Amino acid sequence: MTTAYPRAVITPHRPIPIEIPAGVAPTEFYNSPCNLRHLTRENGLLRTDEGFLLYRKAIGHSNLFDTSIIFDTSTKVLDPMGRPVRRNQLTREENLTFSRMTNVVFQYMLEQYPDPDEYLVFCGEASLDATWPINKPGVPSIRMIHNHFMVFEKALVASSAPADADDPNLTDGGQNGLFLSFLSEVYLRFLEVLDLKVLRPISPDACKLSITGYPQGLPSWEVVGGAEQLKKGQFWKEYDMVLCGFLEFYRTFFNLVASGDTKIPDGVTYADQIEDILLYSDQFHQAARILRLQVIEDPMFANELRWQPAYKQLLYRDDTGRLIVTISQNSVGNAITELLGIVVNRIADEAAYAQVEGKLVAQLLELRSRLINFGLGKAIGTASWPSGRFVPPDQRK
Repeated sequence: MTTAYPRAVITPHRPIPIEIPAGVAPTEFYNSPCNLRHLTRENGLLRTDEGFLLYRKAIGHSNLFDTSIIFDTSTKVLDPMGRPVRRNQLTREENLTFSRMTNVVFQYMLEQYPDPDEYLVFCGEASLDATWPINKPGVPSIRMIHNHFMVFEKALVASSAPADADDPNLTDGGQNGLFLSFLSEVYLRFLEVLDLKVLRPISPDACKLSITGYPQGLPSWEVVGGAEQLKKGQFWKEYDMVLCGFLEFYRTFFNLVASGDTKIPDGVTYADQIEDILLYSDQFHQAARILRLQVIEDPMFANELRWQPAYKQLLYRDDTGRLIVTISQNSVGNAITELLGIVVNRIADEAAYAQVEGKLVAQLLELRSRLINFGLGKAIGTASWPSGRFVPPDQRK
């Protein structure tokens, strides 16, 4: 009897003391500059000169360790459709800062939670595609590029109830099934052409989590040399190459779905491979035809598609202690944790959250000090940590 199946983890949080104005959809409000100011004021930890914001997740996925870095352009770019949503839209300087911050946070998690038998350590970078309707239910709440860092106790995950196998977040709206059934082989073959030295392709089955059996069918790479490689520019160069390959595959496929156009997209890096591996593949054209017909016939399915490249790129530690990079298309509602087979059900429970909040915040403040020491931002004071230490709600003035 297998014990590898997706899990539904329950995570308590404190009720959020903020009211959404009448007549405004929640996702519309969460994307507003007003809410971003509130997020910074209540949970902001640190901000860099470029605008990267480190903050505590008020409604998090894990209460063991949980934080995010967001590229907060909410006051600089008022139009949410005009904000950067993918790493390839960052300047060299912005990308360098984002990569350095990611390395510092990830190294901190590995130091605090060194045993792969006990802890699942990972981060996931998401692009929030600008073609998503702002008030679409399930659309991620902050319309900017961000990286989410989490640690789960494996014992907690293992003891959690099975998740619904038909949960749309796990099935990726049906699109992942299409990729698995028709595009997996050509997708993996296309990404194999990347000239990688630090990242080594690894079978998706070899790096699945034993508790959940996820991720499923996604291209995966082992970080040869482990965590030390994250301190070097070559790793981040190759991390970008994986993203570039994914984006070009995605653009080529959805151009074919949208119009039957076999033109190679402008400005691509892998033009020869697009021609040779993708456009000459019968499976590639078959999958595009299936999707095209479904879009024409099924308006609900058509509304779920993201026509522009949207992705979730994960860096996680597998059961053997290897660091693994993987990447997936990003559909509505499909969260970072769900790519690893963990569905998080967050509930308002102030008493339960109070038991873990002090330790969680203490770690985040320690991490903040490390980032500041490395020249990566300036501290933000909030009511929760007015002078660099945690203050419980009942002790605040």
